[in-house]
Amino acid sequence: MDAMFSSEEIERYARHLVLRDVGGPGQQKLKAARVLVIGAGGLGAPLIQYLAAAGVGELGIVDDDHVSLSNLQRQVLYGTGDVGRSKAECAAEAVARLNPHVKVTPYGFRLDADNSRRLIADWGIVADGSDNFATRYLVSDACFYEQRPLVTAAIGAFDGSLTTLRPYETSSSGAPNPTYRCLFPEPPPPGTVPACAEAGVLGALAGLVGALMALEVIREIVGFGENLVGRLLLIDALTMRFETIGYGWDPGNPLNGAQAQDQRRLA
Repeated sequence: MDAMFSSEEIERYARHLVLRDVGGPGQQKLKAARVLVIGAGGLGAPLIQYLAAAGVGELGIVDDDHVSLSNLQRQVLYGTGDVGRSKAECAAEAVARLNPHVKVTPYGFRLDADNSRRLIADWGIVADGSDNFATRYLVSDACFYEQRPLVTAAIGAFDGSLTTLRPYETSSSGAPNPTYRCLFPEPPPPGTVPACAEAGVLGALAGLVGALMALEVIREIVGFGENLVGRLLLIDALTMRFETIGYGWDPGNPLNGAQAQDQRRLA
């Protein structure tokens, strides 16, 4: 451990190092990990903080937005003095203040069909906290093709959801793991899901779900517990209920469905 961690790091991560199922080997995995965070907003803000505090070695932060005053009710990574500044740049500065052992690369642009696969291929694991369906489908498809694990979450006014995707692997039954398109075959029609600015969102809920995202990413890196592959965690903040439902591979999905697999075998 001495060769891997400085004395300052040993003290910083002391509660992890004595923690069963993490310890020195787990902390070494965290230090070697490279996590790409999509979105530095309501979910990304707490996610970035907890990944940095946990000692993830390198973070990439993708967000083309700027901090607004209305963000500060839930995006606790930022302060009043950050209003008008790039979220990606502000988040990188916040990580440097929190943990100087973490390397950060800010990407102040929007993901699209031209850059998503190239960027995702450079990272080991992806965490998507974006606020729109177009980006979620784009990221999940790119992670499938580049064979990168994806932790993805979403929140509404009083509800949230979280799952992990590894569709390029097979389950214990031998069937392919499900894709995001197995869970949500198509995005909802435009206008049916109100945006945050229209419906509102409970600030503490964003913190809760973002922290759960960080927990799931850490579990994926270290390798303890039962991950959320094929399971969707649902959070209801009105009734304070947590529920996990299972979902499986859809043979009709366009990524690793039966027809797509047949085409790959023939290619």
